[in-house]
Amino acid sequence: MTPPGWHPDPGHSGKGPAQERWWDGAQWTGHVRPSPDAARRRGLRVGAAVVTGAVVLAAIGGGVYLLGEDDGGKPGAAVSSPSGGPELPGAPDGGGKDGGKGGSGDGEGDDRERGAEPPTEPGFATDVAAGISLPVPEGWKGTSGMVGAGLTTGEHPCPGDTAETCVRGGVFSAPAAAMKLSAKTPEEAAKKDIVANATESYGGKSYGRITSHDELRSEAVTVAGGKGYVVRWKVVTEKGDDGYVESLVFPSPTSKGMLVVVRSGFDINEDAPGLTVLDEITGGIKAASGAGSGGGGAA
Repeated sequence: MTPPGWHPDPGHSGKGPAQERWWDGAQWTGHVRPSPDAARRRGLRVGAAVVTGAVVLAAIGGGVYLLGEDDGGKPGAAVSSPSGGPELPGAPDGGGKDGGKGGSGDGEGDDRERGAEPPTEPGFATDVAAGISLPVPEGWKGTSGMVGAGLTTGEHPCPGDTAETCVRGGVFSAPAAAMKLSAKTPEEAAKKDIVANATESYGGKSYGRITSHDELRSEAVTVAGGKGYVVRWKVVTEKGDDGYVESLVFPSPTSKGMLVVVRSGFDINEDAPGLTVLDEITGGIKAASGAGSGGGGAA
């Protein structure tokens, strides 16, 4: 049986760039995106992992891409940030350390040839594939995506590589499958993901290696009406600021059997947001508007 994932669009007419369509394991959905090669050429690379301080939305297993184009249709500059969302190979287009927003179509007419923009909701960044919306704090930038959603604030030159841009705070979501995170329970997934989250957020050239870490939180939580699990670390870096990283995993409020990962990364700096802001964001996660049942944040 063909596993859920992005596959060549069987309905593509051949006109325009090649594209892929999301197969949910039982049927073809309305979500489409440019083929990976075409997407990378046009995309704005932003590492999708929670790269606290060094934002690079790295997709699961490598980085998340919330694809976008600059005015000239050329790739944007690399950006590092705390936490990211993935080129989410496992769900309708997304974003992360390398953020990327994909398109969706309704399976009819021109919408099959061009990616539609993800729906937006005032004050929230929506991850269509995961069926959730993240609250956007005042002064932050929120990005919705067909696969993945992200929040960032406080751009600054990365301490270890000033040619790249890092952020003081970043929160990114994506389906666990899109991040190639295999786990049966939220607890198992969160405990696995925190290692990758910390490494991708603070362990690269932008911050140097992580010299040590302390576990601040590891417990069950309720998010968007589902029973999830959260792990939070404080990490000490070789270069620049230390940081907080958090991996939160919970069931999608709209897709049975799907786990959702929310990676967060905050610098420990007077110009960075505090942990109370992180708690407010995760506590305000909800089912995407019009997506069905859900509601309720992390408790």
